[in-house]
Amino acid sequence: MSVTTDTTHTAPARGMNTFGDLSAHIVRVLENNGADISQLGVPPQPEPHDGLWEDVSVPQANARRTMWRNSIIDAAHDEYLAFRFDHLDESQKPNTLQRWLDSLVEAKKLDARPAVLNMIMPGNIGSGKTAAAISLGNEAAERGLWTLFLKHATYLTWRRPDSAPHNMKAWEVRKRFVECDLLILDELCGEMDVVATEFARKETIDLIDARIAAGRPTAYTTNLRSRRQPGSQAMGVVDILGERLLSRLESSAHLAKIVGPDRRKPAKPLDW
Repeated sequence: MSVTTDTTHTAPARGMNTFGDLSAHIVRVLENNGADISQLGVPPQPEPHDGLWEDVSVPQANARRTMWRNSIIDAAHDEYLAFRFDHLDESQKPNTLQRWLDSLVEAKKLDARPAVLNMIMPGNIGSGKTAAAISLGNEAAERGLWTLFLKHATYLTWRRPDSAPHNMKAWEVRKRFVECDLLILDELCGEMDVVATEFARKETIDLIDARIAAGRPTAYTTNLRSRRQPGSQAMGVVDILGERLLSRLESSAHLAKIVGPDRRKPAKPLDW
């Protein structure tokens, strides 16, 4: 039994074009050294916003702002997302923070190491350190810096196996917080004023030392003094990190001490 086929009107397989139809378009794309975006229906990107340097595109800037926002949400500090320098009082050093941020943006434009690499913001509990630090981060994120917020104790937890959120691996946690343009490390050495484990020391020293070596700025808030005070059992930061690292941190740092009453304390003591 023979079968006769007529190839005169044979059509290409469903969903495919003939090579001849594709080749002309491919040639045009190659001639233009890239994809013909207009043919794909993708609208052109808008121009960069004011305040961003020329080599940062709008999609990158939006992604960085989203990462900053997510870091604040992870820390359960959503209420501070609207804070800017204008919301701070004089005790929270808004002018000092503004000048430092200006220097960081300028250094980023020049691909240079900031003259003042670190901002240390010590103060008593409830004095407004975290609000000031997040205001700094909000402003920095708006100006194009890849900024992240993180509590020190949270970093130590996330560095343990299978403890980080968003399916991140421990090495990805370190990479993210070492490589961001500006890290705001809240409550430095918090919960370590009595005992600091070897793991906590090692991870803390590694993070801080890596950022200093790379010339990436960091803002630190802390309730602790730099060193143990006479007659006190409470450890200072130097007792946890060691004299060498604290000396490196302080050698390129500005101190913005936040002094004030506990803002979270009720005006009238509660009767229990």
